[in-house]
Amino acid sequence: MSKRGQNEGSIYKRPDGRWTSVINLGYEGGKLKRQYFYGKTRDDVAGKLTEALQKHRHGLPVAFERQTLAQFLDRWLADSVKPTVRPNTYYSYEQNVRLYLKPHLGSIQLSRLTPQNIQSFMNAQLKEGRSSRLINYQRTVLRCALNEAVKWNLVARNAAALVDPQQYIKAEIVPLNSEDANKFLEAIKGDPLETVFHVALSLGLREGEILGLRWQDIDLDKQIVRVRGSLQRIDKKLKLVEPKTEKSKRTLPIPDSLVFSLRARRTKQLEEKLLAGAEWQENGLVFTTSRGTPLSARNVIRSYHRLLAKGKVKRRRFHDLRHSCATFLLAKNIPARTVMDILGHSNISLTMNTYSHVMPEMLRDAADAMNEFISQSNIANS
Repeated sequence: MSKRGQNEGSIYKRPDGRWTSVINLGYEGGKLKRQYFYGKTRDDVAGKLTEALQKHRHGLPVAFERQTLAQFLDRWLADSVKPTVRPNTYYSYEQNVRLYLKPHLGSIQLSRLTPQNIQSFMNAQLKEGRSSRLINYQRTVLRCALNEAVKWNLVARNAAALVDPQQYIKAEIVPLNSEDANKFLEAIKGDPLETVFHVALSLGLREGEILGLRWQDIDLDKQIVRVRGSLQRIDKKLKLVEPKTEKSKRTLPIPDSLVFSLRARRTKQLEEKLLAGAEWQENGLVFTTSRGTPLSARNVIRSYHRLLAKGKVKRRRFHDLRHSCATFLLAKNIPARTVMDILGHSNISLTMNTYSHVMPEMLRDAADAMNEFISQSNIANS
C-alpha cells in the first residue's frame, strides 16, 4: 500500500487493536491542531478521515468526536450569539447555559446528545419546581444552539427540535378597574416613586422603558415623550440598551396630569442634585436615586407592592399597570390599532389576543351603536 501524502492524514492500528485515523487542521495559537477518529476496522476510520478531509478542504468545520455539549455551547455563545444580539439577550442566553444546560447536559458528547437526554433534563427541571415557561426557554436556547451545530455539520439533527415543549397556562392579566385605580392613585400621592407609577398607568410603558427614560427624551412644552431605550441589568450592572424591536421605538403624547407630575419630578431631582453635591452621578435619567444613580427594578417593585397594600388593592404584577392602561383605552373605544402603537406591540394580533377580555364589552358597545343607528334610520324613514 502506497504511503499517504502530505496533508492527506494518516491511518494506523493501535496496540489495543483499534484503528485510528488523524488529520492535521493547522496551527492555532502556535500549536498544531489534530483531530483523531477511532473505529473497529480500517474502513471505519478511513471513511471518517475522507469525510473530514473534504470538509477541511472546503473550509467547513471538522466535527470533534469528543467535543462535549458544554464546549460547543461556549463556542456558540462567543462566536455566534455575542456578536449578533443585544447585550441583554446575550446575557439571558449565557445565564441559561451556565445555570441549567451545562450543569445537567454539558458532559454529554455533542454528537451523542439525544432527544431522550433533553426530555429527561426537562422532566427533572419540572420536578425541581422550575416553571414550564423557564423550562421551555431552556429548550429554546438549546434548540437555537443546535441549529447552529447542524449548519456547522457538527451534528446530523437537532435533538432539541424533536422534543415537545412543556404545556403551560399563560399568566392571567389582572388589570386595575376604575375603583382600584383610584385607590392606587391616592396611595401613591407624595411617594418618591409617584411619577414612576403615573407613567406606567398613563402611558403603558414597560418597566425597563420607564426606568430608562431620559430628560432628553421628554418635551414637556410639546407634551411628548420619545421611547428610545430600556434600562436592563446585564452582568450585574444596570445598562441602557436599545428597545426590543423597532416598534418599541415610539413617540407618545403626554396627558396633562402626567406633565404636572413630571415637572414636579424634575424640580425634586434638581433639589436632590444640589444636596448631593460632588457625590451626584449625572446620567440624564428621569428616575434616579438621591445620588443620581439608576433605580433598581427590584426596589421599584418592592415599593409598588407596599403601595398596593397601603391602598388596599389586591396584589398584582407591576406589568399589570401596563395592561391596565391598555384595558382603559380599549374600554373607552380607542381603536386597537392606536393601542398597539401606544404599547409598542409588533403587530395588531398581539394586541387583540392579549386583551381579548375587553373584546366582549367592545362588541356589545358596537351592537348598541348599530342598534341606535338603525332605530334612528327607521324613525327618519317613517
